[in-house]
Amino acid sequence: MPEQLWITALLNRYFSGPANSVLNALGIHPAHATTPMNNTFAMELLVFLILLTFFVVVRSRLKVEQPGGLQNVVEMLDEYISEQAHEIIGHEYKGYVPYVMALGFFILLSNIIGLIPGFESPTASPVVPLGLAATTFIYYHFHGIRHHGAHYIKQFLGPVWYLAPLMFVIEVISHFARILSLTVRLYANMFAGELVTLAFFSLIPILVPVVFMALHLGVALIQTYIFIVLTMVYLGGALSEEH
Repeated sequence: MPEQLWITALLNRYFSGPANSVLNALGIHPAHATTPMNNTFAMELLVFLILLTFFVVVRSRLKVEQPGGLQNVVEMLDEYISEQAHEIIGHEYKGYVPYVMALGFFILLSNIIGLIPGFESPTASPVVPLGLAATTFIYYHFHGIRHHGAHYIKQFLGPVWYLAPLMFVIEVISHFARILSLTVRLYANMFAGELVTLAFFSLIPILVPVVFMALHLGVALIQTYIFIVLTMVYLGGALSEEH
């Protein structure tokens, strides 16, 4: 039986039955029927619930005349992301800011929650960055097709007609490589950060690990920023009128 965090053990204790039913309906058979949910899933669920609560609280406290501190912080973040999106995506940026904001909040919280004793960063497991990268891949291609229709294919053919077959293959490979790039960058950095922090905690549990925790926090912020900026770059390319 795999080692479980306390929150994973709690979920498996009370919800293993429904979880097994859902997985079996999907044709998935867990190796351990008593523990169908792993640590990564438990931490993802916790991050989702924290963010859901956070957004509900922010929504309930919205005021026009006397905004509170929390509202000011969220509005500052929204304004910053909107400015970045305007510069990178273009004039039609507004419809894509909610996705980028939600993505950024999820990645950031997933990155830093592992600093709390008893928790792990779900982004330190490759399946989570892969899911985020695949979702972003589908998202920007969907909106590229929605925006351009059948003409979206022109972005894969290049400007020279007789090189179109070669360019199509190259472009398809490069777009799928984006999934790998986004996944490996986020996963490798967060996994390494958690590994180094845990190693120093086990060797020197006082003072010194604080330095590495600060570095881990810095890496978490940088990796979140890189992921959402690349998402906006890919969106801007998909929506571009230049073929």
